[in-house]
Amino acid sequence: MSISAVIGLVFLVLGVGLMLIFFFARRTQPARPLRSISAFQRLRRALGLAVEDGKRLHVSLGQASILNSNGASALVGLSTLERVAQLSSLGDRPPVATSGDGTLAILSQDTLRSTYRRLGAFDMYDPDRGRLAGPTPFAYIAGALPVISREQVSANLLIGNFGPEAALLCERAEQQSAFTLAASDALPAQAALYASAQEPLIGEELFAIPAYMQGTPIYQVSLHVQDILRWVVVGALVIGAIFQFIVPLLGGGSP
Repeated sequence: MSISAVIGLVFLVLGVGLMLIFFFARRTQPARPLRSISAFQRLRRALGLAVEDGKRLHVSLGQASILNSNGASALVGLSTLERVAQLSSLGDRPPVATSGDGTLAILSQDTLRSTYRRLGAFDMYDPDRGRLAGPTPFAYIAGALPVISREQVSANLLIGNFGPEAALLCERAEQQSAFTLAASDALPAQAALYASAQEPLIGEELFAIPAYMQGTPIYQVSLHVQDILRWVVVGALVIGAIFQFIVPLLGGGSP
């Protein structure tokens, strides 16, 4: 087994163990508050205004398939779509989801269908609300742009795997005076969205979305574990850098 595989296995075991500890600790201790992120405060306000004004919410799920290495961002997008459908179930216009992968489009339809069935509002379900906007990056953008401009969308959530061309969606939303929250697992998209989206989320903040949107214990526990593991990685990097600097000074040669 390679060193990278061993390190990955160690982090997996450590993460699962910490999640179990924190999950059972919540039964006897009050829940730890989540750190404040202003983007989610503005998002809650935008969701409320959309329902009050009879406008639609657009969830853009990106181009990743759950069958490849970028599948985690797709799952975050589907979880967000589920919560958005719940919050907007009292509104006049159900949300619409666009994606650039056929599997993801089918899963978005299934998410909407199961959510409305659970809420007892199955008459709100329309399979056309989970759309395959285009199978290639620019075809996807071309298919998603009319949704923003023609379907009375007041808030856009771009959550998933994108390329830098996603900035075109933010520009169209700005032209329509619509709110935009954007998060991606791709560095080129993060750079473009940071400059174009009203509320961009950077790095691992993408995976914090379910904890802030759903509010269920398992998501909040996973967020706390994520924070701990991040500091573990930072500490390991610092110790490694110090080790690389000290060993030559002590005459031990290159480690």
